[in-house]
Amino acid sequence: MKETTSRLTKRTMGTAPVYFTAISTILGAILFLRFGVAVGTVGLAGVLIIIVIGHMVTFPTSLAISEIATNQKVEGGGEYYMISRSFGLNIGATIGISLYLSQAISIAFYIIAFTEAFTPLIQFIQAHYHFFIPKQAIGISTLIILGIIIWKKGANIGIKMLYVVVTILLLALLAFFLGHPVSDMSSATTATAPLRNTDQLFIMLAIIFPAFTGMDAGVGLSGDLKSPQKSIPRGTLWATITGMIIYVFVVIKLNASATPQDLVSHPLIMSKIALFGWILIPLGLAAATISSAIGSFLVAPRTLQAIAVDNSFPTEKINKVLAKGKGKTNDPQNATFFTLLLALVFVIMGSVDAVAKIISMFFMITYASMNLISFLNHFGSDPSYRPTFQSKWYFSLAGFIFATTLMFLMNPLYAFISVVAIFMLYFWMKRTHQERRGIENIFHGVIFQISRKLIVYLQSGTLAERTWRPSAICISSDTFERDKIFDLLNWISYSHGFGTYMHYIQGYYSRETHQEAKKIMNRLIAKANKTVGNMIVDTIISPSYTSAIAQIIQTPGISGVENNIVIFEYDKHQPDQLPQIIENLRMVQAGDFDICILGSSMRNINYINGIHIWIRDLNRDNERLMILLSYVILGHPAWKNASISLFTLSPKNKIEQTRENIARFVLEGRLPVSKNNITVIEQDPEVNFRTLVAQYSSEAALTIVGFYNDQLKQKGQKHFEGYDEIGDILFVNAHDLLEIT
Repeated sequence: MKETTSRLTKRTMGTAPVYFTAISTILGAILFLRFGVAVGTVGLAGVLIIIVIGHMVTFPTSLAISEIATNQKVEGGGEYYMISRSFGLNIGATIGISLYLSQAISIAFYIIAFTEAFTPLIQFIQAHYHFFIPKQAIGISTLIILGIIIWKKGANIGIKMLYVVVTILLLALLAFFLGHPVSDMSSATTATAPLRNTDQLFIMLAIIFPAFTGMDAGVGLSGDLKSPQKSIPRGTLWATITGMIIYVFVVIKLNASATPQDLVSHPLIMSKIALFGWILIPLGLAAATISSAIGSFLVAPRTLQAIAVDNSFPTEKINKVLAKGKGKTNDPQNATFFTLLLALVFVIMGSVDAVAKIISMFFMITYASMNLISFLNHFGSDPSYRPTFQSKWYFSLAGFIFATTLMFLMNPLYAFISVVAIFMLYFWMKRTHQERRGIENIFHGVIFQISRKLIVYLQSGTLAERTWRPSAICISSDTFERDKIFDLLNWISYSHGFGTYMHYIQGYYSRETHQEAKKIMNRLIAKANKTVGNMIVDTIISPSYTSAIAQIIQTPGISGVENNIVIFEYDKHQPDQLPQIIENLRMVQAGDFDICILGSSMRNINYINGIHIWIRDLNRDNERLMILLSYVILGHPAWKNASISLFTLSPKNKIEQTRENIARFVLEGRLPVSKNNITVIEQDPEVNFRTLVAQYSSEAALTIVGFYNDQLKQKGQKHFEGYDEIGDILFVNAHDLLEIT
């Protein structure tokens, strides 16, 4: 829908509309009504500091906007379009709606400020004709007239009106700079400190910060620009620089033209300083406010239209109505009418001070978002991020930090309310459009870069001595028939280890098997997402089971640490796969891997019954690995209330000594095994080992026993048989003796 709309849109505008829309919004009511108060309160140096602090947010944001705009084809919607195409439609719509509300309610704010220009006229009429004209009447009339003109004639008439009011604004500023001091400043200048009332610095910043916003106003015209990639950077940056220069000269002129007392007591002190100030400054104030209102009136409906074009609102009917455009330029006529009604509500209210504070916070959130996009794209080093205009990552990071920090310095309560509102709006959007990319998309590139660097670091061998931790890889073709091996790897990789699950597909690599692997991969990811774990899932296509094992044992460890455990699985009741597992054990052992073979049963796991480990000699290889694996498994939430029980055999005359040796080993190794859970069984040549396991571990959630190569040589497959009366059993073979530290 978006592409269709943009193809039908006739783009006619160049850089000038972007520049004039932005500069007319920057040089707004705050310049005329509050800069004098600020200079009188904190001094020349104080206001210059405020200007610098404010532009630490706006200038990096201008760079970020320019950069992002030159990296992609920018359609209608300005900042909303760039955010949504960088972070996804859900986040884009969340910030876009708050941005739209900021822009729409700003119209009301500017209109109310516009009525201040009529204060001398209202006072004159009341004094001479005893007739009072409420400012709201002027504001409502002005808003309706302005809205109808833009609604009927579209952006082009708005831009033409903008040129007229900008001309008046420049004449007013010229008259101000050519004006004279209101009194003798020779003594006042020397007696007044350039920096004073530092405790009021952030209060003044909160009051005049809206003057620094607006450099992004021209971005909202993106859908009407012939070349957004050129016009947005040029218009935005030049407007930001122009505004900053004018502000500096205005505060210098104010400081040199009036005493602090005059500056604080006369909000419109510029009218007393300027040539013909009685008429030109009110006209300039009117021009500044009406131009800002026009700028917002041009931008807000286009933001709303772009959100609707992306079908972000909850019903198709709302999206269709608000997305509808008029004529070849696709002017957002319906969105303009809705914006007019919304602004009218706030103008009728007469005061939007409290709302304006929250709205300014939303502007700050937008600025922080734009800087964050730029920084994350730099950090993520995505090859698709190739802007023709290049900023620096540290500018973007600084802009994000300053915007976020200033929100809470200016007004912690409203900053908190704004952040909460943004998150609530996001979760509503996420619930409405579950199929769209979410907040996780923000950090995708960052996570990739961090993981890449960490893996290289871990693999580089910079850690002289590494403590043992399981890095397991398993292979199975029965993923969707039996879950036990999937669960086992999930337990191992949850807290202390790392796991890679490989689903085996028999066959030669071809287009058909590749497509089959992709389908299975989607099922594996869905299955993994339902579990509480941290394993990686994948598929492997190979003509035989042996060749598949040969491939996976040579696979590099994804975690940066080489795989050290290979896990196999078979069905205890139908052990058809057991022979081929045994046939390949010697090949796996050639790679110094520990081996685990899981015999799965049909019995459900009752975790509270715990893990039973059958050990023989703590100084042999298998026993220590079995104990450490059980400790790792117990780290999974499913085993929260479970315990480890140790079982061993001993001659009658050594039972107590064996018990003490095991208890000392457990204590020194800080292992989670209670002394009461250590069972030493008297050896009886007449009693079969499997009989004892069935007697003591028939109800265990998981039973772990070891196996050695000499046992395989003697018994082969029979070594794994005969455990039918117990549940799942894990056979463990360690390639070396582990140190438990």
